[in-house]
Amino acid sequence: MERQYHVYILTNKKCGTLYVGVTNDLVRRIYEHKNKLVEGFSKKYDLTHLVYYECFNTREEAIHREKCIKKWNRQWKTKRIAEFNPKWEDLYPHSVVFMDSRLRGNDRI
Repeated sequence: MERQYHVYILTNKKCGTLYVGVTNDLVRRIYEHKNKLVEGFSKKYDLTHLVYYECFNTREEAIHREKCIKKWNRQWKTKRIAEFNPKWEDLYPHSVVFMDSRLRGNDRI
């Protein structure tokens, strides 16, 4: 399986404070945020709910997209989240199941 890169958005509640990040291991990175292992903005504002993510094949594509999303105004970000995840549910449990399934070579859940 080739490596994937992810751009993700965290929040603390529906329409709450937003954090945009990029990683090559979404499950590990969100685990770090949830367990306050990451110093900085996400820890300070208790941003632990994964509400949005996108997948990319290269690091450069993911970093470019992260920079673009960070430049968006808040309304654009919340609209994108609402389209992707209308209930603003924490997608972390779903991403763990999905990534585990991919690692076992089974893209179906």
